[in-house]
Amino acid sequence: MAGADQKLTELGLILPAPLALPPGVVLRFPWVNVRGKRAYISGHGPQNLDGSVAGPFGSVGEELSVEQGHEAARLTALSMLASLKRTLGSLDRIAGWCRVHGMVNCVPGFAQTPAVLNGFTDLILEVFGPEIGAHARTAIGVAALPHNMPVEIEAELLLNGE
Repeated sequence: MAGADQKLTELGLILPAPLALPPGVVLRFPWVNVRGKRAYISGHGPQNLDGSVAGPFGSVGEELSVEQGHEAARLTALSMLASLKRTLGSLDRIAGWCRVHGMVNCVPGFAQTPAVLNGFTDLILEVFGPEIGAHARTAIGVAALPHNMPVEIEAELLLNGE
């Protein structure tokens, strides 16, 4: 069975460069916080390959369709995998996806947040398979997200020894 690093190559998926922060912006937290055999991943959003924040921007259900939100969630998964690979050296160190918390920038009353977040979950399952990739998940709607992104996702993982 192919590991996650090999599966990315087989699928032709390319991970984005580190997030390009605006001048003067300093993050006071790590993207990935490893504590023992756990990795806590800070909220990520969709990125272009060059590290810039990917559009389209706005609220799902107003400026964006469910399909556009789904694609933004898929790009967010690639963004998160890039941070994990930079921190861990290899995605094969991931023993299991424990929990995913997804937030969708949406209009009041929007009830399709799970369909949007499936863009993230589907990619994780495609890369890691059902045993490692399966995770508990929350998909909530929020009034706004940083940079007017349509989604922001955080996660908790179990790591192999080391």
